[in-house]
Amino acid sequence: MSHLESMVLCREAQVSTLQSLFGEREHFSFPSIFIYGHTASGKTYVTQTLLKTLELPHAFVNCVECFTSRLLLEQILNKLSHLSSSEAECSTETTCETFNDFVRLFKQVTSAEHLKDQTVYIVLDKADYLRDMEANLLPGFLRLQELTDRNVTVIFLSEIIWEKFRPNTGCFEPFVLHFPDYSIGNLQKILSHDHPPGYSADFYSAYINILLGVFYTVCRDLKELRHLAVLNFPKYCEPVVKGEAGERDTRKLWRNIEPHLKKAMQTVYLREVSSSQWETLQKDATDLGQLKGLSAYTHVELPYYSKFILIAAYLASYNPARTDRRFFLKHHGKIKKTNFLKKHEKTSNHLLGPKPFPLDRLLAILYSIVDSRVAPTANIFSQACASSPSASLRLLHQGS
Repeated sequence: MSHLESMVLCREAQVSTLQSLFGEREHFSFPSIFIYGHTASGKTYVTQTLLKTLELPHAFVNCVECFTSRLLLEQILNKLSHLSSSEAECSTETTCETFNDFVRLFKQVTSAEHLKDQTVYIVLDKADYLRDMEANLLPGFLRLQELTDRNVTVIFLSEIIWEKFRPNTGCFEPFVLHFPDYSIGNLQKILSHDHPPGYSADFYSAYINILLGVFYTVCRDLKELRHLAVLNFPKYCEPVVKGEAGERDTRKLWRNIEPHLKKAMQTVYLREVSSSQWETLQKDATDLGQLKGLSAYTHVELPYYSKFILIAAYLASYNPARTDRRFFLKHHGKIKKTNFLKKHEKTSNHLLGPKPFPLDRLLAILYSIVDSRVAPTANIFSQACASSPSASLRLLHQGS
């Protein structure tokens, strides 16, 4: 456990829970485990590290790469075949058309002596995409232990909560495990653990503290923060390398790095330039506008779905709820015309100001104005809850 704690930081509770669920190698484990959390919360890393460290037989499959049920089932069978046989014996690829064939072939693969008395783990990363595949696929994986009568556990990794993931038909309920976002203390500990050789841990920890002080309010993605930490560290330690300051001269080091971190807010964080361009920018002290392909941002471009959420909030706050059917349904039926208007409806809604609206109505309008299907992820709900009528009006007026 101490070795795992050194490899997986700030996830002791989740590692302990998974270890207790796995149990001994020959014991029957829980049929299915559903792990969810935001992006870069450690779901994939913790699961992979735990299975590899404990040397448990497993097949790790990304559902984005296997975009059809056939590719997904064949990928799982082929990876399990490589576990139970040598490379020479696994020269031929398994063909699997349906889930019934998968159950039959899975029994054959797991009957090998190497897998016979051990729990086999199937990890489905980006499991959100299972909802777009055949209807019997998700319930089948949830009951795979029952269907095959084998010692198997299916682990789902998703950004969507189980209540939004659950299929309409009756299915086996998995064990649900949540990976919360990293706190600022967790990020400080994880990023400080990556300190480069040649510099003390305290020196790099002070740099990470400055970096988080600038970026934590706008970015809490561990991958993005790690990228920023590596990219800006040479500029932070530049006065130390030149002999102009010591490792403890925090004030002088901060004055040196502050303008470059402000540039990073406009360039690297938005991925407007590559890492090589950013190094050239720092080395030559080039102005932001002089770099090819770089426009110094006067405003921040909103994410794709945030724009539609603001439009939906604007429509919900200024249009009466009774008009939604007429505006957003293609086949809304006949609507009786009437000249009767209430006293307050004779005045323009823009003069009266925005009206409050329920979240369900906002999401219904959002789904109707977006052409593609919108997955109800945690990011969508957090953006929807953050939108308000006053904010949507202000941003729309700025955009126009």
